Amino acid sequence: MVAPSKSLFQASTAQNTQQFSPADWGLFTSVSLIWGASFLLIAIGLDAMTPGMVTLLRVGGGAVTLLTFTRVQTGGFALPDPADYKRIAVLGVIWVAIPFTLFPLAQERINSAVAGLLNGATPIFAATIAAVVLKQRTRGAQLLGIAVGFAGITLISFPSLSEGSSEASGVVMILAATVCYGIALNIAGPLQQRYGSVQLMAWVLGLAAILTIPFGLANVTENSLEVEALIAVSLLGVVGTGMAFALMGALIGRVGGTRASFITYLVPVVALFLGVQFRDDAVAPAALVGVVLVIGGAVLASRKTA
Repeated sequence: MVAPSKSLFQASTAQNTQQFSPADWGLFTSVSLIWGASFLLIAIGLDAMTPGMVTLLRVGGGAVTLLTFTRVQTGGFALPDPADYKRIAVLGVIWVAIPFTLFPLAQERINSAVAGLLNGATPIFAATIAAVVLKQRTRGAQLLGIAVGFAGITLISFPSLSEGSSEASGVVMILAATVCYGIALNIAGPLQQRYGSVQLMAWVLGLAAILTIPFGLANVTENSLEVEALIAVSLLGVVGTGMAFALMGALIGRVGGTRASFITYLVPVVALFLGVQFRDDAVAPAALVGVVLVIGGAVLASRKTA
């Protein structure tokens, strides 16, 4: 086992720093499709449940899935090194509890397609944090990519911002969630390599589930037991959270935090298709141009440093 670092932020030393292998591409595609569908599942859940209940059932379902898996796999419940408690607690808050609370709240204000498009900003924030906080060497192309990415974020956000304060607050919530993801991706890699992806995420989700209980139980009488919503949120928890985070954790350990965030290249496309196809979500032409800029900027910003 690698000795814990005293630094909260620590650059990930990936197992695979070259081209993606077939296994890497399999993980990449699976997580992209699963997380792309999560915005639709949240929207369906919100048809019958409060945002807090959607969050609690999602995080709780994911936690039970991974904790059960680790229990079967190891025959017990392992504990992390005390030196890593702080980093794991931070991940529980910023990788799960905060963003998973913000997404349902935001999707009461903006549609699932726009939420998915804005989620494409994750690599931009991951690269920015890697450069500013981790002091990773940044080339001109990466700086250009960050600038282009933020221009794309502006184009995606502007149509919703112009609609009024309600939709504007939804955009701000999604962007805040992606900032949390960007921070988490730069913390998680070394811990995943130390403990394994499933074990780490079991701890993170277990902690986050506890943290989201008060929010989930607030206004509990406003929830209704509609079958479609229950199925959607169950899938969101077990598959979209438990399984997806295990796969994402494995990808981070193999290719590094910033490169793993490349999954958001496909997530907006999947979210857009499903939102338009199944929810009749409306997306402004400017937002479509914006997502192209975000993806292009993310490609530049996330390129391997010299």
